[in-house]
Amino acid sequence: MNEMNTSVKTFTPVLLLLTLFAGALPLSQLAHADTQHIILDSNGNPLSREEAREQKEQWDATRNLRNKVNQRVEKQFDKAANGLDNRDACESSLNVNAYWEPNTLRCLDRRTGRPVTP
Repeated sequence: MNEMNTSVKTFTPVLLLLTLFAGALPLSQLAHADTQHIILDSNGNPLSREEAREQKEQWDATRNLRNKVNQRVEKQFDKAANGLDNRDACESSLNVNAYWEPNTLRCLDRRTGRPVTP
């Protein structure tokens, strides 16, 4: 019995070391990774600088166009929103001769056809 405890005590550290080594081997293979390096040349070649300049110029031009389109859409939205507000005001006006003209989005006087402030 005593010999068995002694053999277990001597084999336990050996088995522990073998287990750790066997477990560490796949981990070391997983930890190894390929690295990629990007080298930026500060001088650059004239062709790439020209391409970058053209791309920036095109971006600026399209940005200006996008801004114009967005402003136009915003203006149309504001016009429609104001038209709805004006229609509500015209329809609830105390002026019995005021009526809402949907084609022109204006409040007009029935007798004269001129715009009326509701």
